[in-house]
Amino acid sequence: MLMKIETSCLLAVDFQERLMPAIHDADRIVANGAWLIQTAQRLNVPVLASEQYPRGLGHTVAAIRERLPAEAFMEKLHFSCAAERDCMRRIDALGRQQIVVIGAEAHVCVLQTALDLRAAGRDVYLVADAVSSRSPRDIELALERMRAEGVRVVSREMVVFEWLHQAGDDRFREISREFLR
Repeated sequence: MLMKIETSCLLAVDFQERLMPAIHDADRIVANGAWLIQTAQRLNVPVLASEQYPRGLGHTVAAIRERLPAEAFMEKLHFSCAAERDCMRRIDALGRQQIVVIGAEAHVCVLQTALDLRAAGRDVYLVADAVSSRSPRDIELALERMRAEGVRVVSREMVVFEWLHQAGDDRFREISREFLR
């Protein structure tokens, strides 16, 4: 099943200030997350972002936060966004079947969110080059488990090319010129 602009939303999970310094390859996942957020916005794909207990972990890092309006953010205490009533209400309100997930930590909040979204009947796409954890082993185990549970593991370019669906139109030229070179 291909991802489509009309049926997708992007969910950025816990790219937080006090968490990112401990995350393996944090600069790469923040850059890839910001890139994907920008392309989603260009293509009018809705974007939401969660923050796990921001009083303790801080708010979303500037590179992500600056790209999103204040109303895109959802505060949570549950590890899973889907277990948090307000977060799930916001996701449901978008009316999107396909949830593209990025963020940290892969083996905790990302994993639990992805599995709960699957249990709720959503098609979940995990962007492997935009998720991480403190330990590379935890990332590997999380990806393995999510795949086994029906989460589709993809790359950021797979997402964008599927959203675009074809070359040759103005939208493709604009995204290609700005993001794919």
